[in-house]
Amino acid sequence: MDLAMRPEDVAFRDEVRAFLTENLTEELKAHARLTPGILADQDLRVEWLKRLHARGWAAPSWPKEYGGPGWNVMQRFIWASECASAGAPAGSNMGLSMVGPTLMGHGTAEQKAYYLPRILRGEDWWCQGYSEPGSGSDLASLQCRAVADGDDYVINGTKLWTTGAHQSNKMFCLVRTDPKAKPQEGISFILIDDFHAKGIKVEPIITLAGDHEVNQVFFDDVRVPRKNLVGAENNGWTVAKYLLEFERGGAAHGAGLRNALNRLKTIASTEQAGSGARLIDDPNFRRKIDETEVQVTAVEFTEHRIMSQLSNGQNPGAAASMIKLTGADTNQRITELGVEAIAYYAEPDVMEARTWGSNVAPVGPAHTLMVMPKYLNTRAQTIFGGSNEVQHNIMAKAVLGL
Repeated sequence: MDLAMRPEDVAFRDEVRAFLTENLTEELKAHARLTPGILADQDLRVEWLKRLHARGWAAPSWPKEYGGPGWNVMQRFIWASECASAGAPAGSNMGLSMVGPTLMGHGTAEQKAYYLPRILRGEDWWCQGYSEPGSGSDLASLQCRAVADGDDYVINGTKLWTTGAHQSNKMFCLVRTDPKAKPQEGISFILIDDFHAKGIKVEPIITLAGDHEVNQVFFDDVRVPRKNLVGAENNGWTVAKYLLEFERGGAAHGAGLRNALNRLKTIASTEQAGSGARLIDDPNFRRKIDETEVQVTAVEFTEHRIMSQLSNGQNPGAAASMIKLTGADTNQRITELGVEAIAYYAEPDVMEARTWGSNVAPVGPAHTLMVMPKYLNTRAQTIFGGSNEVQHNIMAKAVLGL
Protein backbone atom coordinates (compact mmCIF):
# COMPACT_ATOMS: atom_id res chain seq x y z
CA MET A 1 0.00 0.00 0.00
CA ASP A 2 1.57 3.27 -1.18
CA LEU A 3 0.43 6.18 0.99
CA ALA A 4 2.19 8.86 -1.06
CA MET A 5 -0.12 11.14 -3.02
CA ARG A 6 0.37 11.58 -6.73
CA PRO A 7 0.91 15.10 -8.12
CA GLU A 8 -2.69 15.27 -9.33
CA ASP A 9 -3.89 14.32 -5.83
CA VAL A 10 -1.81 17.09 -4.27
CA ALA A 11 -3.23 19.56 -6.81
CA PHE A 12 -6.77 18.43 -5.97
CA ARG A 13 -6.09 18.72 -2.24
CA ASP A 14 -4.87 22.28 -2.74
CA GLU A 15 -7.99 23.08 -4.77
CA VAL A 16 -10.17 21.75 -1.97
CA ARG A 17 -8.28 23.75 0.64
CA ALA A 18 -8.67 26.93 -1.40
CA PHE A 19 -12.41 26.31 -1.72
CA LEU A 20 -12.78 25.73 2.02
CA THR A 21 -10.78 28.83 2.84
CA GLU A 22 -13.07 30.92 0.64
CA ASN A 23 -16.44 29.33 1.46
CA LEU A 24 -16.23 27.92 4.97
CA THR A 25 -17.24 31.02 6.92
CA GLU A 26 -16.48 31.60 10.58
CA GLU A 27 -20.19 31.29 11.29
CA LEU A 28 -20.32 27.85 9.69
CA LYS A 29 -17.21 26.68 11.55
CA ALA A 30 -18.40 28.09 14.87
CA HIS A 31 -21.75 26.42 14.51
CA ALA A 32 -20.06 23.11 13.68
CA ARG A 33 -18.07 23.41 16.93
CA LEU A 34 -21.30 24.02 18.85
CA THR A 35 -23.05 20.98 17.39
CA PRO A 36 -22.51 17.89 19.56
CA GLY A 37 -23.92 15.43 17.03
CA ILE A 38 -24.50 15.24 13.30
CA LEU A 39 -27.53 17.48 12.90
CA ALA A 40 -26.60 21.11 12.32
CA ASP A 41 -28.92 24.11 12.24
CA GLN A 42 -31.18 23.75 9.19
CA ASP A 43 -30.51 27.24 7.79
CA LEU A 44 -26.77 26.64 7.93
CA ARG A 45 -27.14 23.18 6.39
CA VAL A 46 -28.98 24.78 3.48
CA GLU A 47 -26.40 27.56 3.15
CA TRP A 48 -23.49 25.10 3.09
CA LEU A 49 -25.25 22.87 0.53
CA LYS A 50 -25.89 25.85 -1.76
CA ARG A 51 -22.21 26.79 -1.66
CA LEU A 52 -21.26 23.21 -2.49
CA HIS A 53 -23.86 22.92 -5.24
CA ALA A 54 -22.66 26.12 -6.88
CA ARG A 55 -19.23 24.50 -7.22
CA GLY A 56 -20.66 21.15 -8.33
CA TRP A 57 -19.45 19.46 -5.15
CA ALA A 58 -22.74 18.86 -3.32
CA ALA A 59 -22.63 15.09 -3.85
CA PRO A 60 -19.01 13.85 -3.67
CA SER A 61 -19.90 10.20 -4.29
CA TRP A 62 -22.31 10.76 -7.19
CA PRO A 63 -21.28 10.08 -10.80
CA LYS A 64 -21.37 12.90 -13.32
CA GLU A 65 -24.40 11.49 -15.12
CA TYR A 66 -26.52 12.28 -12.05
CA GLY A 67 -25.01 15.69 -11.29
CA GLY A 68 -22.08 14.63 -9.12
CA PRO A 69 -18.43 15.54 -9.65
CA GLY A 70 -17.47 11.99 -10.66
CA TRP A 71 -14.59 11.87 -8.18
CA ASN A 72 -12.47 8.77 -7.76
CA VAL A 73 -11.92 7.05 -4.41
CA MET A 74 -8.84 9.12 -3.57
CA GLN A 75 -10.57 12.42 -4.36
CA ARG A 76 -13.53 11.51 -2.15
CA PHE A 77 -11.18 10.58 0.67
CA ILE A 78 -9.24 13.85 0.31
CA TRP A 79 -12.46 15.85 0.29
CA ALA A 80 -13.85 14.17 3.43
CA SER A 81 -10.51 14.47 5.24
CA GLU A 82 -10.01 18.13 4.39
CA CYS A 83 -13.58 19.00 5.42
CA ALA A 84 -13.08 17.25 8.75
CA SER A 85 -9.73 18.99 9.31
CA ALA A 86 -11.16 22.40 8.41
CA GLY A 87 -14.11 22.02 10.78
CA ALA A 88 -16.87 22.01 8.15
CA PRO A 89 -20.41 21.15 9.28
CA ALA A 90 -20.86 17.39 9.24
CA GLY A 91 -24.58 17.69 8.71
CA SER A 92 -26.89 14.73 8.11
CA ASN A 93 -28.00 14.91 4.50
CA MET A 94 -29.58 11.54 3.96
CA GLY A 95 -30.75 12.54 0.51
CA LEU A 96 -27.19 12.94 -0.74
CA SER A 97 -25.59 10.10 1.18
CA MET A 98 -28.32 7.44 1.21
CA VAL A 99 -31.48 8.03 -0.83
CA GLY A 100 -29.71 9.35 -3.92
CA PRO A 101 -27.28 6.41 -4.31
CA THR A 102 -30.10 3.96 -3.53
CA LEU A 103 -32.31 5.40 -6.26
CA MET A 104 -29.39 5.17 -8.69
CA GLY A 105 -29.17 1.46 -7.92
CA HIS A 106 -32.83 0.50 -7.54
CA GLY A 107 -35.05 3.42 -8.56
CA THR A 108 -37.10 3.81 -11.72
CA ALA A 109 -36.13 6.28 -14.42
CA GLU A 110 -39.02 8.48 -13.31
CA GLN A 111 -37.90 8.43 -9.68
CA LYS A 112 -34.33 9.32 -10.60
CA ALA A 113 -35.38 12.16 -12.89
CA TYR A 114 -37.64 13.68 -10.25
CA TYR A 115 -35.82 13.22 -6.96
CA LEU A 116 -32.09 13.43 -7.74
CA PRO A 117 -32.04 17.05 -9.02
CA ARG A 118 -34.20 18.16 -6.08
CA ILE A 119 -31.78 16.55 -3.63
CA LEU A 120 -28.82 18.31 -5.23
CA ARG A 121 -30.55 21.68 -5.10
CA GLY A 122 -31.55 21.24 -1.46
CA GLU A 123 -35.27 21.31 -2.21
CA ASP A 124 -35.83 18.01 -0.42
CA TRP A 125 -34.45 16.89 2.94
CA TRP A 126 -34.93 13.24 3.82
CA CYS A 127 -35.21 11.28 7.04
CA GLN A 128 -34.95 7.51 7.56
CA GLY A 129 -37.91 5.41 8.67
CA TYR A 130 -36.26 2.15 9.74
CA SER A 131 -36.20 1.56 13.51
CA GLU A 132 -39.33 0.95 15.56
CA PRO A 133 -40.04 0.22 19.21
CA GLY A 134 -38.62 -3.29 19.55
CA SER A 135 -37.14 -3.29 16.04
CA GLY A 136 -33.71 -1.70 16.01
CA SER A 137 -30.80 -4.04 15.46
CA ASP A 138 -33.42 -6.73 14.72
CA LEU A 139 -34.84 -4.65 11.90
CA ALA A 140 -36.50 -7.62 10.20
CA SER A 141 -39.08 -7.68 13.02
CA LEU A 142 -40.56 -4.29 12.04
CA GLN A 143 -44.37 -4.05 12.12
CA CYS A 144 -45.25 -0.74 10.42
CA ARG A 145 -47.86 -1.88 7.85
CA ALA A 146 -48.54 -0.76 4.30
CA VAL A 147 -51.73 -2.17 2.76
CA ALA A 148 -52.40 -1.80 -0.97
CA ASP A 149 -55.58 0.13 -1.75
CA GLY A 150 -56.06 0.95 -5.42
CA ASP A 151 -53.20 3.17 -6.59
CA ASP A 152 -52.04 3.82 -3.02
CA TYR A 153 -50.56 2.14 0.01
CA VAL A 154 -52.19 2.94 3.36
CA ILE A 155 -49.56 3.08 6.11
CA ASN A 156 -50.14 2.58 9.83
CA GLY A 157 -47.57 2.25 12.58
CA THR A 158 -44.66 4.15 14.07
CA LYS A 159 -40.95 4.79 13.53
CA LEU A 160 -38.47 5.59 16.31
CA TRP A 161 -35.15 7.47 16.65
CA THR A 162 -35.91 9.23 13.37
CA THR A 163 -33.01 11.64 12.97
CA GLY A 164 -33.99 15.00 11.50
CA ALA A 165 -37.68 14.18 10.98
CA HIS A 166 -38.59 17.65 12.29
CA GLN A 167 -36.41 19.23 9.59
CA SER A 168 -37.46 16.96 6.71
CA ASN A 169 -40.14 17.07 4.06
CA LYS A 170 -39.67 13.48 2.87
CA MET A 171 -38.94 10.04 4.32
CA PHE A 172 -37.63 6.75 2.95
CA CYS A 173 -39.35 4.03 4.87
CA LEU A 174 -39.36 0.28 5.40
CA VAL A 175 -42.88 -1.12 5.76
CA ARG A 176 -44.37 -4.59 6.04
CA THR A 177 -46.41 -5.39 2.96
CA ASP A 178 -46.80 -9.15 3.49
CA PRO A 179 -47.31 -10.09 7.16
CA LYS A 180 -47.52 -13.81 6.30
CA ALA A 181 -44.09 -14.00 4.66
CA LYS A 182 -40.83 -14.68 6.46
CA PRO A 183 -39.71 -11.54 8.32
CA GLN A 184 -37.13 -10.43 5.76
CA GLU A 185 -39.26 -11.35 2.76
CA GLY A 186 -42.38 -9.31 3.50
CA ILE A 187 -40.82 -5.83 3.67
CA SER A 188 -40.96 -3.06 1.06
CA PHE A 189 -39.02 0.17 0.59
CA ILE A 190 -41.30 3.18 0.07
CA LEU A 191 -40.74 6.90 -0.42
CA ILE A 192 -43.12 9.07 1.59
CA ASP A 193 -43.21 12.07 -0.69
CA ASP A 194 -45.31 14.40 1.45
CA PHE A 195 -44.04 14.18 4.99
CA HIS A 196 -46.57 16.78 6.11
CA ALA A 197 -49.54 14.76 4.86
CA LYS A 198 -52.64 14.11 6.94
CA GLY A 199 -52.07 11.32 9.45
CA ILE A 200 -48.35 11.92 10.04
CA LYS A 201 -47.34 13.12 13.48
CA VAL A 202 -43.76 13.90 14.57
CA GLU A 203 -43.03 13.85 18.29
CA PRO A 204 -39.61 15.15 19.47
CA ILE A 205 -37.21 13.07 21.55
CA ILE A 206 -34.72 15.15 23.50
CA THR A 207 -31.37 13.39 23.85
CA LEU A 208 -29.21 13.07 26.96
CA ALA A 209 -27.19 16.00 25.62
CA GLY A 210 -30.31 18.15 25.68
CA ASP A 211 -30.58 18.38 21.90
CA HIS A 212 -33.49 17.76 19.56
CA GLU A 213 -31.98 15.43 16.96
CA VAL A 214 -34.30 12.44 16.94
CA ASN A 215 -38.04 11.90 16.91
CA GLN A 216 -40.81 9.34 16.97
CA VAL A 217 -43.07 9.42 13.91
CA PHE A 218 -46.65 8.08 13.90
CA PHE A 219 -48.64 7.06 10.81
CA ASP A 220 -52.44 6.93 10.92
CA ASP A 221 -53.97 5.85 7.60
CA VAL A 222 -51.36 7.74 5.60
CA ARG A 223 -51.85 7.32 1.84
CA VAL A 224 -48.74 7.02 -0.34
CA PRO A 225 -48.85 6.41 -4.12
CA ARG A 226 -47.77 2.91 -5.12
CA LYS A 227 -45.44 4.46 -7.71
CA ASN A 228 -43.27 5.51 -4.74
CA LEU A 229 -42.24 1.89 -4.20
CA VAL A 230 -38.48 1.44 -4.76
CA GLY A 231 -37.60 -1.97 -6.14
CA ALA A 232 -40.13 -4.78 -6.17
CA GLU A 233 -42.84 -5.19 -3.56
CA ASN A 234 -41.64 -7.38 -0.66
CA ASN A 235 -38.03 -6.94 -1.82
CA GLY A 236 -37.30 -3.99 0.45
CA TRP A 237 -34.75 -5.93 2.48
CA THR A 238 -32.45 -6.06 -0.53
CA VAL A 239 -32.83 -2.31 -1.08
CA ALA A 240 -32.31 -1.63 2.63
CA LYS A 241 -29.05 -3.60 2.72
CA TYR A 242 -27.84 -1.68 -0.32
CA LEU A 243 -28.58 1.60 1.45
CA LEU A 244 -26.85 0.52 4.66
CA GLU A 245 -23.61 0.19 2.72
CA PHE A 246 -23.70 3.97 2.29
CA GLU A 247 -24.76 4.63 5.90
CA ARG A 248 -21.83 2.66 7.31
CA GLY A 249 -19.16 3.75 4.86
CA GLY A 250 -17.82 6.72 2.97
CA ALA A 251 -16.73 8.93 5.87
CA ALA A 252 -13.21 9.90 6.80
CA HIS A 253 -13.33 8.49 10.34
CA GLY A 254 -9.60 8.95 10.87
CA ALA A 255 -9.55 12.69 10.19
CA GLY A 256 -12.44 13.32 12.58
CA LEU A 257 -10.87 11.20 15.29
CA ARG A 258 -7.50 12.90 14.83
CA ASN A 259 -9.12 16.31 15.20
CA ALA A 260 -11.00 15.20 18.32
CA LEU A 261 -7.79 13.82 19.80
CA ASN A 262 -5.96 17.07 19.09
CA ARG A 263 -8.73 19.02 20.85
CA LEU A 264 -8.35 16.67 23.83
CA LYS A 265 -4.61 17.33 23.93
CA THR A 266 -5.25 21.08 23.90
CA ILE A 267 -7.65 20.75 26.82
CA ALA A 268 -5.20 18.55 28.73
CA SER A 269 -2.47 21.13 28.12
CA THR A 270 -4.66 23.76 29.79
CA GLU A 271 -6.27 21.85 32.67
CA GLN A 272 -4.35 20.90 35.81
CA ALA A 273 -3.75 17.53 37.42
CA GLY A 274 -4.13 17.06 41.17
CA SER A 275 -0.44 17.84 41.60
CA GLY A 276 -0.88 21.27 40.05
CA ALA A 277 1.06 20.36 36.91
CA ARG A 278 -0.48 20.35 33.47
CA LEU A 279 -2.78 17.36 33.04
CA ILE A 280 -1.03 16.34 29.83
CA ASP A 281 2.21 15.96 31.83
CA ASP A 282 0.58 13.61 34.34
CA PRO A 283 1.98 10.11 33.54
CA ASN A 284 -1.31 8.29 34.08
CA PHE A 285 -3.38 10.62 31.91
CA ARG A 286 -0.69 10.83 29.26
CA ARG A 287 -0.68 7.04 29.03
CA LYS A 288 -4.41 7.09 28.33
CA ILE A 289 -3.91 9.66 25.56
CA ASP A 290 -1.08 7.64 24.04
CA GLU A 291 -3.13 4.44 24.08
CA THR A 292 -5.99 6.25 22.39
CA GLU A 293 -3.64 7.71 19.78
CA VAL A 294 -2.58 4.17 18.86
CA GLN A 295 -6.24 3.37 18.17
CA VAL A 296 -6.68 6.53 16.08
CA THR A 297 -3.62 5.61 14.02
CA ALA A 298 -4.98 2.08 13.53
CA VAL A 299 -8.25 3.55 12.20
CA GLU A 300 -6.34 5.84 9.84
CA PHE A 301 -4.28 2.98 8.40
CA THR A 302 -7.32 0.72 8.08
CA GLU A 303 -9.02 3.52 6.22
CA HIS A 304 -6.06 3.79 3.86
CA ARG A 305 -6.18 0.04 3.29
CA ILE A 306 -9.89 0.18 2.44
CA MET A 307 -9.23 3.09 0.09
CA SER A 308 -6.51 1.09 -1.63
CA GLN A 309 -8.81 -1.90 -2.05
CA LEU A 310 -11.60 0.23 -3.50
CA SER A 311 -9.18 1.91 -5.90
CA ASN A 312 -8.22 -1.54 -7.18
CA GLY A 313 -11.84 -2.58 -7.63
CA GLN A 314 -11.88 -4.83 -4.57
CA ASN A 315 -14.66 -5.09 -2.00
CA PRO A 316 -13.33 -4.28 1.50
CA GLY A 317 -15.86 -6.67 3.00
CA ALA A 318 -15.68 -6.97 6.79
CA ALA A 319 -13.12 -4.13 6.98
CA ALA A 320 -16.04 -1.68 6.74
CA SER A 321 -17.52 -3.21 9.90
CA MET A 322 -14.12 -3.16 11.60
CA ILE A 323 -13.61 0.53 10.98
CA LYS A 324 -17.17 1.40 11.95
CA LEU A 325 -16.85 -0.47 15.24
CA THR A 326 -13.34 0.72 16.10
CA GLY A 327 -14.08 4.29 15.05
CA ALA A 328 -17.16 4.45 17.28
CA ASP A 329 -15.35 2.92 20.27
CA THR A 330 -12.36 5.26 19.85
CA ASN A 331 -14.53 8.35 19.57
CA GLN A 332 -16.34 7.37 22.75
CA ARG A 333 -12.98 6.89 24.47
CA ILE A 334 -11.82 10.36 23.42
CA THR A 335 -14.97 11.99 24.79
CA GLU A 336 -14.63 10.01 28.04
CA LEU A 337 -11.12 11.37 28.51
CA GLY A 338 -12.44 14.84 27.77
CA VAL A 339 -14.92 14.57 30.64
CA GLU A 340 -12.14 13.30 32.89
CA ALA A 341 -9.94 16.22 31.84
CA ILE A 342 -12.41 19.03 32.64
CA ALA A 343 -13.46 17.41 35.95
CA TYR A 344 -16.14 19.45 37.76
CA TYR A 345 -16.74 21.65 34.71
CA ALA A 346 -18.54 18.66 33.19
CA GLU A 347 -21.49 19.23 35.52
CA PRO A 348 -22.88 22.65 34.44
CA ASP A 349 -25.23 22.51 31.45
CA VAL A 350 -25.84 25.90 29.86
CA MET A 351 -27.80 25.15 26.69
CA GLU A 352 -28.11 28.83 25.77
CA ALA A 353 -24.32 29.17 25.58
CA ARG A 354 -24.31 26.51 22.85
CA THR A 355 -26.51 28.61 20.55
CA TRP A 356 -24.66 30.48 17.82
CA GLY A 357 -24.88 34.22 18.43
CA SER A 358 -25.98 33.89 22.05
CA ASN A 359 -24.52 36.32 24.57
CA VAL A 360 -24.88 33.79 27.41
CA ALA A 361 -21.45 32.88 28.76
CA PRO A 362 -20.54 29.28 29.58
CA VAL A 363 -19.76 28.24 33.13
CA GLY A 364 -16.00 27.81 33.14
CA PRO A 365 -13.45 28.10 30.31
CA ALA A 366 -14.77 28.11 26.74
CA HIS A 367 -13.00 24.85 25.91
CA THR A 368 -15.17 23.00 28.45
CA LEU A 369 -18.54 23.98 26.94
CA MET A 370 -19.00 21.14 24.41
CA VAL A 371 -17.11 18.35 26.19
CA MET A 372 -20.04 16.87 28.11
CA PRO A 373 -22.60 17.27 25.27
CA LYS A 374 -20.25 15.47 22.87
CA TYR A 375 -19.67 12.71 25.44
CA LEU A 376 -23.41 12.18 25.85
CA ASN A 377 -24.11 12.35 22.12
CA THR A 378 -21.46 9.79 21.21
CA ARG A 379 -23.14 7.16 23.40
CA ALA A 380 -25.33 6.45 20.37
CA GLN A 381 -22.43 5.84 17.98
CA THR A 382 -22.10 2.19 18.98
CA ILE A 383 -25.80 1.72 18.17
CA PHE A 384 -26.79 3.60 15.01
CA GLY A 385 -25.77 2.33 11.59
CA GLY A 386 -25.59 -1.17 13.01
CA SER A 387 -24.75 -1.74 16.66
CA ASN A 388 -21.40 -3.10 17.85
CA GLU A 389 -23.05 -6.48 18.33
CA VAL A 390 -24.19 -6.47 14.70
CA GLN A 391 -20.70 -5.53 13.51
CA HIS A 392 -19.18 -8.31 15.64
CA ASN A 393 -21.55 -10.81 14.04
CA ILE A 394 -20.62 -9.63 10.54
CA MET A 395 -16.92 -9.98 11.29
CA ALA A 396 -17.41 -13.37 12.93
CA LYS A 397 -19.13 -14.71 9.82
CA ALA A 398 -17.01 -12.98 7.16
CA VAL A 399 -13.58 -13.29 8.78
CA LEU A 400 -13.74 -16.22 11.16
CA GLY A 401 -16.34 -18.27 9.30
CA LEU A 402 -18.43 -18.78 12.42
